[in-house]
Amino acid sequence: MIVSDFVLRGWSAWAPGMNGMDDWKDWYAGKRAIRQDDRASVSDTVPKMLQRRLSPLARAAFNASDKCLEPGKPLPTVFSSAHGEVCKSLEMLKTIQAGDEISPAAFSLSVHNAIAGLFSIAYANGLESTVIAPGLGGIAPAFMEALGLLLETADEVLLVLYDEPIAGFYPIFPFNLNAEFPCALALRIALTGDGLPLRFSRSSESRDDGEHPVQLLAFLRFLLAEEQSLSLGNQGHSWRWDKI
Repeated sequence: MIVSDFVLRGWSAWAPGMNGMDDWKDWYAGKRAIRQDDRASVSDTVPKMLQRRLSPLARAAFNASDKCLEPGKPLPTVFSSAHGEVCKSLEMLKTIQAGDEISPAAFSLSVHNAIAGLFSIAYANGLESTVIAPGLGGIAPAFMEALGLLLETADEVLLVLYDEPIAGFYPIFPFNLNAEFPCALALRIALTGDGLPLRFSRSSESRDDGEHPVQLLAFLRFLLAEEQSLSLGNQGHSWRWDKI
């Protein structure tokens, strides 16, 4: 069994209408609902020219990440999303279908690693960056990659999980792969130090917990809850997180 202990040094999340930890606690307690008409604010440290290039999903990822960063301290990063900018890709396909041209810039910002690339520019973060599209693996592959970086050379790693609802054009049913709302969760993790100690290990449970967007919200609830453990998985591959 694979076991790795680590420390959650800090975390932040964004969804429409959720602007701080108190909002998330109220959401978890059923006292606050997610609004569908908000877009994430972005730190003033991000140049205005670059802000204009950010999609709503990129803004969500930036908003969550910014609260986990220390000024002038770059971190290795792991970005994980099931669908990435697939909504932007669909709009470009519609443009092509209509007989219009798309710009190279629009295409470059629709690829799966676009948000990670923009992040490295905006925050002058030249350290290693990994971008994952984990499929049925859910959120676990991102933790494996981040922990691998910690075990090799990194003191801390920024792990960013993000997704948004995908268009009805795509066949969602019977797959459990769609987000309830746009959401981004940033986690700053290390092997030692102050924070919430966690254990990540392989689980023998047979589970069907849906793909990345659904598991992202389950992990967010785990952070807010008093429960001490969380198991997630699909098709015989399951993982467990324990508060220790």
